[in-house]
Parts: sequence; structure tokens; C-alpha cells
Amino acid sequence: MKLWGGRFTRTTDRLVEDFHSSISFDQRLYRQDIAGSIAHARMLAAVGLITPAEGEAIIKGLEEIRTDIEAGRVTFDVGAEDIHMNIEKLLTERIGEAGKKLHTARSRNDQVALDLRLYLKEEIPEVKRLLAGLQKVLVDLAAEHLHTIMPGYTHLQKAQPVTLAHHLLAYFEMFYRDQERLDGCLARVDVMPLGAGALAGTTLPIDREMVARELGFKEISANSLDAVADRDFVVEFLAAASLIMMHLSRLAEEIILWSSEEFGFIELDDAYSTGSSMMPQKKNPDVAELVRGKTGRVYGHLMGMLAVLKGLPLAYNKDLQEDKEALFDALDTVKGCLMVFTPMLATARFRVERMREEAARGFAAATDVAEYLVRKGLPFREAHAVVGSLVLHCLEQGKSFEDLTLAEWQSFSPYFSEDIFSRIKVEACVQGRDLPGGPAPAAVAKALERARKILAGIYSI
Repeated sequence: MKLWGGRFTRTTDRLVEDFHSSISFDQRLYRQDIAGSIAHARMLAAVGLITPAEGEAIIKGLEEIRTDIEAGRVTFDVGAEDIHMNIEKLLTERIGEAGKKLHTARSRNDQVALDLRLYLKEEIPEVKRLLAGLQKVLVDLAAEHLHTIMPGYTHLQKAQPVTLAHHLLAYFEMFYRDQERLDGCLARVDVMPLGAGALAGTTLPIDREMVARELGFKEISANSLDAVADRDFVVEFLAAASLIMMHLSRLAEEIILWSSEEFGFIELDDAYSTGSSMMPQKKNPDVAELVRGKTGRVYGHLMGMLAVLKGLPLAYNKDLQEDKEALFDALDTVKGCLMVFTPMLATARFRVERMREEAARGFAAATDVAEYLVRKGLPFREAHAVVGSLVLHCLEQGKSFEDLTLAEWQSFSPYFSEDIFSRIKVEACVQGRDLPGGPAPAAVAKALERARKILAGIYSI
């Protein structure tokens, strides 16, 4: 007999039973469901809706069920549909009539909203911890490569020389914003919905604030309809997760490019690479490629959840059951990617000389030459045209800036003098950009100090 079956005269069709049931995936919420039920039972006893003895029996029974689940001694019943009814069924079988009183002043609608919020309250700090671990690797590598020069790119074309430290810290900043988004999401998750009932609360004298205190929530929901129908906190987490994956994917793409023979900037550790079943010479960046590929998977969960919610009238609709698989898989994917990406990056070896050589090619000092002319008094637009003509001349003659004589320089502008030769060295180009947020080692050292302070705050979570 279903716990809700009083008004039904026929049993549920087997196909519907399998289609309707969520226990195959929502069983991972057992700890949150039991914690919520224990807090609810304490409140029911405190306000006199159950006796103290019944409250004690319920709590003891729930704790025993939790122990048995963790020990693998519980087989969940598809017929009981979900984790909430499975636990209630097990409780009633163990303690009898008192177990039937646990659901007083409660619906599965507010119960599942509570469980999901409790679950995310645990999981978001774990994602933040894993993300901070990757940020620490970026900071450590940046400190090691403060003076490592590499080409900076726009349109994947060499643009201006930068340092590897500066490049890595760009990703630190992206992940820092991800941390802030997770903090904001966590603040909005930290709202206790229990007491909203199915949609309109209850006539029974419950104490919602007591339950919130028991479960460690900062506040209770302000509207019962919103409390059970809302899943924007799931969408918000999926959006934050999608941005984390997008940033991981961009870094993965660069690692894939850099590990190619054409770039040759990085050598991945064998432990984080794979080979080819046919080509013996191959060393493939499969970890980075999988992270790049799994990004679309998380995006899909975000789009799917938005589509589920977009047409739902208030309050609860069964469509909302689709929230859990999306949330669980996105969380598993993000955490799994961070767990493998971090040591892959930490064990990689950067080819410093190769990066410096490539930074010196492709007229990367062109903007510095234009700014040299600006310092001499030439308007920037005129300076830009002069340097463009110089680049064209070099291309036609098969020369680089370093190959030009002073006479050649001066044939394009009388503003050029002997000091131009020191200004076109890549080291001078990088060191000259000593401004806040710039790539000069002195500026990056300050950025590193800031990053370490940020990390110290994040690690305190």
C-alpha cells in the first residue's frame, strides 16, 4: 500500500512505478533527509505534536537507519518511490505507529527542497576547496616563472611578449570570480524551506525557526509557494559550475596547444598523458581533452534545468524531479575535473627557452616601437603607420627588427636613435609594462602577493 494510496482503488502500473521512481538517484540524499527528519521530529516533540517518547523513538530509529545505509545493509524499494518515503517506510517498520507521525506538518515538496539545499550547503564548500587547490598550483607556478617570457596572443597570432606568471595568474583571477559566484550561490542556498508543506504551509503549531537553528540555516523561506516551487538555486549553481568548466576548458585548450610539437611550450607528465593504440610515438593530452569535452555536459545540465523551469505554474510540479540528476552529475563532473586537472598542471614541465624564443619572433615588439616614437613626440597614429611600414619592409626583406641597421630605422623616421636596439629586446618589452595589472615581473610580484592573500582567505572555509 502506498503511503499516499488512501484514495486510490488500483495499484500503480509497473511501467509507471519504474518511470515515476527516483530512488535510483536520489538515494544519495539519505544523510540530508535523515538530518532534516531528526530536526523535524525534535520540533514536533517540542511543540507537543508528538510525545517526547515518540520523538526519541523516531530519532533513534532514524539514526539506526543511517548507520545501516552506510554499512550497506539497506535495500531500497522502487515501490516506495524516493528516498523520503523509503526512509519513512523503514522507520515505520522498525518503530511502529510513532513512525507514521514523522510526516506531521510536512510534505515531500518541502522535504525535497530542504534536502537539496542541505546537500548543496555541503557540496559548494567542497567545490571551493578543490578550486582553491588549483588556484594554489597556479600561484606556485607563477612564482616559479616570474621571469619566464612567452608570447602573448590575440586571435591566436603573436601579439606582445608577456610572462608565464602573468598568463597563469589570469586564470587565477577567473577562478577567483568563480569562488565569489559560489559564495553568492551558497548564501542564497542557505534558506530553510521546511514548513512550507505541499504549497501553503500547515494549520499545526510548528516552529520553523527551531528547525532552521537545528539544521544550521541562516534564515527561513519567506513564501511557502516559492519555497517548494523554486529551483533557481539549482540553476544558479549549474551556472556557476558552467563558468568553472568554461575557465577550465580554456586552460585545457591552451595546454593542448602548448603540448603540441608546433608550440612545444609544455611537457605533460606521463602519469597524466596517454598513448595511441596504433602510433607508438604519440603522447596525447587526454586529461585536458576530456575536461574540454565534459564542459559541454555541464552546459547541457544548465540548459536542461532552465527548460524544465521555464513553463511551470506555481507551485510544485513533478517536472522538478529532473533537478536532481542534473545537479548530481554536474557536481560529480566539476569535482572530478578539478581533482585530475590540478595534479596534471602541477606536474607539467614548461620549456622556458622555447617560450622565450617564440616570444622574440613575429615582431612582438612592434607596439613598443610605436610607443618609443610616441615618447619622442610623434602622435600615436603616425607612429603606428611608421611601424606598420617597418614591419612590411622587414617581411619583404626577410628580416627581423634585430637585423635592421640604424640607417634603416632612421629611413622610416628621424626619431629613431641608437637606444632603439635596447628597447626591442623582449626582456625590455616585458619590464617596460610595469603598471598595475601588467606583465612586468615587478607588477606580477605584487599580483602574486594579492593572490596569496586571497588564497589564505579561501582556505579558511
